[in-house]
Amino acid sequence: MREYELVYIIDPDLEEEAVVALIDRFAQLAASQGAEVLNTERWEKRKLAYEIKDKREGHYVIVTLRAQPAAIAEMERVLKITDGILRHMTVRKEERKAAAQVA
Repeated sequence: MREYELVYIIDPDLEEEAVVALIDRFAQLAASQGAEVLNTERWEKRKLAYEIKDKREGHYVIVTLRAQPAAIAEMERVLKITDGILRHMTVRKEERKAAAQVA
């Protein structure tokens, strides 16, 4: 399994309960795909660099997880069609090389 970092931005007009429900829904989706969620960090509501879907703010959520590429593809598919998600991006984290290989 590879390690990934996923950032998604939730619509700022949603109620607090709906925001928490979306975060929980994503965690359940990740678990159902066999992914291991290492950390979920919520940055609360922040100003966007530019407007997305006529919104100037959004709730940022950063998730670090270990998963197979197929699981990531399914999670991205679901994020694309989920109402309330303004934008998302997934980045594969670099694997650290042992210092012994340098010598």
